[in-house]
Amino acid sequence: MILTFRHFLIVCPLVFAGGFVDAMAGGGGLITLPAYLIAGLPAHTAIGTNKLSSCMGTATSTLRFARAGYIPLKIALCSAAFALCGSALGARLALLLDDRAFKILMLFIVPLTELLLLRGRALREDLPPYPFGKTLAICICAAFLLGAYDGFYGPGTGTFLMLLLTGAAHMSVRTANGVTKAINFSTNIAALAVYLVNGRVLIPLGLTAGLFSVLGNYLGTRSFQKNGARSVKPVMIAVLLLFFVRIVSDLAG
Repeated sequence: MILTFRHFLIVCPLVFAGGFVDAMAGGGGLITLPAYLIAGLPAHTAIGTNKLSSCMGTATSTLRFARAGYIPLKIALCSAAFALCGSALGARLALLLDDRAFKILMLFIVPLTELLLLRGRALREDLPPYPFGKTLAICICAAFLLGAYDGFYGPGTGTFLMLLLTGAAHMSVRTANGVTKAINFSTNIAALAVYLVNGRVLIPLGLTAGLFSVLGNYLGTRSFQKNGARSVKPVMIAVLLLFFVRIVSDLAG
């Protein structure tokens, strides 16, 4: 495929916006993947190239969260390992099953999640922390389940991880976001390797867009560190609304 200036003009600003959103609340792929499709890339090439730019951006936010002390290493490494296993399983299921029924199920799950956010039942900072063993067990289960979802379908994985890690594992918003970034980075790397081997990555476009993703993630991380949960909740609501619209449009054909 021959790249033109038009491809870069469409993709790069949207990837910057997606990186900013992803660093704060997850779900940046809801913006970045459509950017490549709008630019006219074939579906698999769009997914593969998006993985390259996403890896660069997620690496930036993961490193910044680690330096800020928001990523407990043992929990993050164990969760990332189980997320990789879940992602492999989800990818296999995607080859066997029709995802239409799954999207119909998400039509009910997403509005319920929005309602919990609006009523203040999610992203709470006043929940008592669990012992390490219980926190680790919940994080591993969440990573495996959401890893499988990421391999099967994908959009909004980071947002749902944030909600599970804060609501079920009683993590602080900052720690949950840090662990989410570590999990996302590991699954992105694994997926990128597959697409590279199969020649589905436009490296010049992916690397250029990746620089915009790095900048977006850097600024999004700074905003998150400054404002915390106050900035996350409205962004997360917007991401879930965008996700809902996308599901409806997919089902409508």
